[in-house]
Amino acid sequence: MAESHTASLVGADRPVLRPRAARLRAVFPRDLRWDHQFSAEPVTLGRQPEDGSPPLHHATVSRRHAQVWWDVAGHHAVRDAGSRHGTLLASSVIGQQPRALADGDLLRLGDVFVVYELVVDEDGDGVDRDMLPGASPAVARLRARVARAAPDPSPALVTGDTGVGKEWVARELHRLSRRKGPLVAVNCATLTPDLVESQLFGHVRGAFTGATGDAEGLFRQADGGTLFLDEIGELPLALQPKLLRVVQDGVVQPVGGSKAASVDVRLVAATNRELAASVEAGEFRRDLHARLAKWELRVPSLAARRGDLLDWVDRLWRAWHLERDEASPPPRFTPGAAAAILGAPWLDNLRGLDRLVHELAGQGLGTIDTPELPDWLHAAEPARALASPSGPPPEGAVVAPAAASTAPGVARPPVPSREEFIAAWERLGGSVRAVARHFGRDRRQIYRWLEAHGLRAPDDD
Repeated sequence: MAESHTASLVGADRPVLRPRAARLRAVFPRDLRWDHQFSAEPVTLGRQPEDGSPPLHHATVSRRHAQVWWDVAGHHAVRDAGSRHGTLLASSVIGQQPRALADGDLLRLGDVFVVYELVVDEDGDGVDRDMLPGASPAVARLRARVARAAPDPSPALVTGDTGVGKEWVARELHRLSRRKGPLVAVNCATLTPDLVESQLFGHVRGAFTGATGDAEGLFRQADGGTLFLDEIGELPLALQPKLLRVVQDGVVQPVGGSKAASVDVRLVAATNRELAASVEAGEFRRDLHARLAKWELRVPSLAARRGDLLDWVDRLWRAWHLERDEASPPPRFTPGAAAAILGAPWLDNLRGLDRLVHELAGQGLGTIDTPELPDWLHAAEPARALASPSGPPPEGAVVAPAAASTAPGVARPPVPSREEFIAAWERLGGSVRAVARHFGRDRRQIYRWLEAHGLRAPDDD
């Protein structure tokens, strides 16, 4: 879930930021089809709103449940409107004290979950929605960039956390490029250290012990097509100049050979490392990084596309049963189970979600309640308050006390949860400076939070 912080008024001398287009999209219950796009005008969420907003029909939603409006500080804000079953944002119950909304925030209105998303006007024409599925803005932006990058033969660097689906981006880049050659994929971490040069560039007979014949290597296998080098950050430093030569000149030199061979290969590399940090640490060549990142495509984490999470559960559920030649309707969750799934950090991303589906699908359950969820999911769940709203608390009891203001009239945000911090860290590209500005804290505090959450701090920012 993206970060949230206390909404506040700004002084009269501060500029008023233009309202941004946003939408609220219901993601649970699964049969509740509701979304609403808005910008400047206040929005009332409820079964019978009086401002023309679309009604949110559910027994646990009050007639006037919550209000959302554009705050002059530069964000949409939300507060409870005296609802019967309460309003939650992230791990906090919301009362009359307004709270700011950030892209990807999850609101719970009674037993209804809606996600707040900033609207984007771009998407990728021609990109296969089965390969890169999702309705979240983060995925739409990714598809748009894939569509622009695919026809260009320049190298592309696909980045993102482990388990986000970087290989599917590589497949779409190749498919949309319409190159006639094959897509050849290799994980650099699996290449044999002593033979990696031969594996990439080929060798001639007798080049080394065991070279009983010629081998063309991966680059020549991919001639006319695309070579996908996954985990490029694991490529030995000593080999990087030779890879740079291939990228620059389009020729490979087989090990033990005297003749260079020309190749027409579109190179796509992927990594879950921050290669810029590896460059500064001397672990990756700066010139090679610049060549590989002619196009850089970052695949968003599940935390950045939370509105698509339950759709992914359905998708993986269907795949699990198709592998077994079975048919099964999508899983049904109680509100408590949905809260646990939607509120989890999903640090393993799709791999973690696939693990969950495998554990649940094999049990043959009907409706899945919180006790049926695996222990590891409960242990990872950061937003415990999502699971048990008990109505709005007394006024002032739901908002963490604000520290000293960073500017007149502006309240400093409360300490972010681990999930909120990681979402902001990813969205801001791992920049300590940008994250410090975002949370209104100095950089030393950001480094302390990085250490506390087990994240690697860049050597320089």
